[in-house]
Amino acid sequence: MESIIEDGRSDLLRRARSPVVLTSEQAAAFVEGFPGEVERLGLDAEAIAELVGGERDVFTSACSDRLAGLHGPVGRPCPARPWVCLLCPLAVFMPRHIGNLLRLESFFLRQFRQMPTEHFADRLSSGILPKSTKEARSWGAREVAGDDTGLPLRPEESTS
Repeated sequence: MESIIEDGRSDLLRRARSPVVLTSEQAAAFVEGFPGEVERLGLDAEAIAELVGGERDVFTSACSDRLAGLHGPVGRPCPARPWVCLLCPLAVFMPRHIGNLLRLESFFLRQFRQMPTEHFADRLSSGILPKSTKEARSWGAREVAGDDTGLPLRPEESTS
């Protein structure tokens, strides 16, 4: 029983952390600009280069450790759905993710009655997208143009 309570508390603390959202300039200077985040995520120089270079990208963000086992077995790639990254403490959001984040927001706007999206939608609308630059949001909006068909959804998650 105590381990269940500890897991629940740890999960609440992880969710309460502010998301890591970087501008292009901040991504280039990730080590100097975010020493606390680099330490918290346990990143070395190679991992930082992979994050900034896009090698660790998942659909909505870059993942500092896809094998950490927060949402699945340790040592195996994370099986989480795209919106789970919005609450994950391992996620790092960069300007190149804006298009997919806007696709996800569009999906949430249509899906709100069918699934409990309020936590994900709130995190996206108030915690992640506003921290992006206007230029990045404008570019993402042009790329997406209201079309969220690029979301990696399972058949039962589709709204059409």
